[in-house]
Amino acid sequence: MIKKNVANYKIRLESGIMLLLLVIGMTACVTPYQPDTVSIASSLVVEGQVSDQPGPYTIKLSRTADYSYKSLNLLETGATVVISDNRGNQETLTEQLPGGTYQTRAAGMQGVAGRSYRITIQTKAGKRYESDPEVLPAVPPIQKLYYESNYTTAGGQTWAVLLDTKDPDTLGNYYKWNWTHYEFTAACQKTFLPAKNIYTGISCCTDCWDITRCYNCISLSSDININGKAISRQPISEVPFTSRDKYYIEVEQQGISLGAYAFWKSVRQLTSNTGGLFDAAPSTVKGNIRCVTTPGELVYGYFGAIGLSVGHLFVDRSAGQGNPQVDFPTEIPYPTKPPCIACTNSLYRTSIKPQWWIY
Repeated sequence: MIKKNVANYKIRLESGIMLLLLVIGMTACVTPYQPDTVSIASSLVVEGQVSDQPGPYTIKLSRTADYSYKSLNLLETGATVVISDNRGNQETLTEQLPGGTYQTRAAGMQGVAGRSYRITIQTKAGKRYESDPEVLPAVPPIQKLYYESNYTTAGGQTWAVLLDTKDPDTLGNYYKWNWTHYEFTAACQKTFLPAKNIYTGISCCTDCWDITRCYNCISLSSDININGKAISRQPISEVPFTSRDKYYIEVEQQGISLGAYAFWKSVRQLTSNTGGLFDAAPSTVKGNIRCVTTPGELVYGYFGAIGLSVGHLFVDRSAGQGNPQVDFPTEIPYPTKPPCIACTNSLYRTSIKPQWWIY
């Protein structure tokens, strides 16, 4: 009996050792999965336009980066950027700090309806890029800018901003609408204190406004079916109920070219895809800029020439139904100056008083 138990033990021990060696062998043969990094050639990205309103006009240059940089675009510095028209007028833009942004002079070139404009770019590396000529179209004025209250038990209180205008009798007019919200802020730096559910802030050294835009709200229209007729109740934006204070919004009505209309329509289609079965496959949106020194090189973006009509609106939210969805309050321990922080002009903040601000 003892011999039999010892034999069984040896069999189980040998089986266990074999199983352990098998597991170790399998583990040693498995290589951790490392997905390939998707690489794309570094390409120039151009953003900017001229209009029939006074400048300065801004052109932003960057380069696409490899996905190992988390799709960060790198600033294209040290370039020579020139805007010219078909009458022989031109202006070389000045690069702004920290770089990658180029501007005309405040009293420099101004676009004129009916003239064509192009941009040429000479990079620090010696490559030359240029856009196709872009004719600056005239645009009708905004006739009416107004808002209506929207309240539902499910969605709560909002306000719809609407626009009326009149399309000219000539066929071939294309429109794009943008909006910008400005809100006065007393704090140029805020830190959230979870223990108190408040922000503590440091005041701005000067008057300062926070800026809100919607970068994926691409609102377009053409006069293919409405030539010469009124454009009524054109949706612009939806105002949130985050306060009972007035909501200040500026609206741009842009007259754009057929090429710009096609470009932004493609961008809108790609950004609105939900990943469904019948969505359009991702693709490169073709702009109007090409590389002269290396034909066939991909260049992203669009240089536009636009007619511009601008309006403003104060939305009165004092009679909103229900309670505003307010943020946590901000306490400024040092309301006097100093100490304070400079209000730095950027995409999200400005020290320049909005054109129609009255408060």
